Amino acid sequence: MLAEAAAAFEQLTLTNQDDQLKWQGKEAWPNTFRAARFLSAVDLVQAERLRRKVMEEMGRLMSQVDLLISPPHEELLVATNFTGHPSLTLRAGFVQRRARGRNDVENDDGPRSRVPRCVTLWGRLYDEGTLCEVGRALEQELGVWHERPPP
Repeated sequence: MLAEAAAAFEQLTLTNQDDQLKWQGKEAWPNTFRAARFLSAVDLVQAERLRRKVMEEMGRLMSQVDLLISPPHEELLVATNFTGHPSLTLRAGFVQRRARGRNDVENDDGPRSRVPRCVTLWGRLYDEGTLCEVGRALEQELGVWHERPPP
C-alpha cells in the first residue's frame, strides 16, 4: 500500500511539493512517500504474495457473513485496503470528550465538547448495496445523521 500511495503521489515528491503539506512528522504521508522510494522490487513482489493470501482469507471470512460492524478498526482497514472490500463509516451518536493533544492524549484541563462517535460497516466484494441499505437503516434508527457538532 505504501508503494502504491507513493506512486500515486510521485509528482508531489519529485517536485518537492510534498514539503508544503502541513504535517511533516515521521509517520506523515510526505515521509511515507519518500521512504517508499527505497523499497526494492523483491519487497514489492513479496508484498503482492502476502496480499494474495490476505485476499483469499478475507474472501473466506466474508463469505460467511452479510457484513461486519465495528468501531473504526485500523487493522481491518489495512486488510481491506489490500483486498478491496468496501466499507462505510457513519455517525452512531455523540459523546462528551476533552480535546486531544498532539500525541492523541486527552487534555485533562481542556474543555469538554460534543463529538461524533462512528461505526464502520465492512462488506463483501461487489456488495456495496448491502452496506448502503444497512447503513441507511442504521442512520434512520439512530436518528443522528442530521446532527452536526458545534463549530
